[in-house]
Amino acid sequence: METKGEGSFKPIFFVMIASLVIAFFWDKIDFIKNSVDAVLNPSAGALLNWNMTWGMLIIVFIIGLITTIVQKYATDQKTLRELKAEQKILQEEMKKYKDHPEKLMELQKKQFEFLPKTMKLSMRAIVFTGIPFILFFRWFMSFFTAIELATGTSVRFLGFLSWFWFYLIFTMIFSSIFRKWFDVV
Repeated sequence: METKGEGSFKPIFFVMIASLVIAFFWDKIDFIKNSVDAVLNPSAGALLNWNMTWGMLIIVFIIGLITTIVQKYATDQKTLRELKAEQKILQEEMKKYKDHPEKLMELQKKQFEFLPKTMKLSMRAIVFTGIPFILFFRWFMSFFTAIELATGTSVRFLGFLSWFWFYLIFTMIFSSIFRKWFDVV
């Protein structure tokens, strides 16, 4: 039985399966790739063609901003804060009882009870961002592979980062800034 603030993993599971199907059939079903190309080539592609580094930085900034806003409004921030506060209290108690294995085990068991609740609440945003994220990621792969095949050289950002590492590093930077700015747990 589910309590208030919890949800089912079914939508998340559906989005993950759909994302895997999209990723797998990207090159096999022309409709998927062509529709994403029709949307992203004139927008994100134009930014990357204008200036590879600044364009990618702008794209990552926008993706990070949208993801953070979705995370804030698609999750129950109040319940997440309460759960995190309770987890923090449990962690402090666990430090006190580190020399008492039986009490520590009891506290660890309580701590593990929070995991499914926290995970369900935290992962709700994936329902809204999962498929667009996979489409964008596959488009990036196709876009940069086409450039590399055409030029015969690898695309590098800041002189040494592949698109993947540039995206990952700057997503973490922007997301942490946005999470603090929007007060997202």
